[in-house]
Amino acid sequence: MTVRARWIALALALTLAACSGIPQRANDQPVPQKYQKYLQYAGAPIDRFTYLGRYDSWVAISNTQLVVWTTFDNAYLLTVLEPCINLRFANRIALTDTTNTVNSRLDFVIVGRERCQITEIRSVDDKKMRADARKERAPT
Repeated sequence: MTVRARWIALALALTLAACSGIPQRANDQPVPQKYQKYLQYAGAPIDRFTYLGRYDSWVAISNTQLVVWTTFDNAYLLTVLEPCINLRFANRIALTDTTNTVNSRLDFVIVGRERCQITEIRSVDDKKMRADARKERAPT
């Protein structure tokens, strides 16, 4: 091994060792904990929801769950049939619908070329979730 190759190997080893001590972001919670946060504000399963053909935002909770906001304070927790391999890593999704209504067991979350059938829909009380989060952050 040449001197240059040894220096490169040493620099690489030091870089990897330094990276191992970087703390995780607060957003990098384990999946079950993230899911529980939304589940505690989710209502009973519903058959469908209606929206205006677009959604404001979405977040993947796991390979089988995501939350979709149809307006800034109207959120739905969707569970899809496994496997939906690319859901957690997707930059974009689409929802199938029938006349602006998304139906459980009939419609799909589309992730790239993957179609993930929606098996459960729950309305999420986003207003209460945000209010509780503000209370937790408020100084006591």
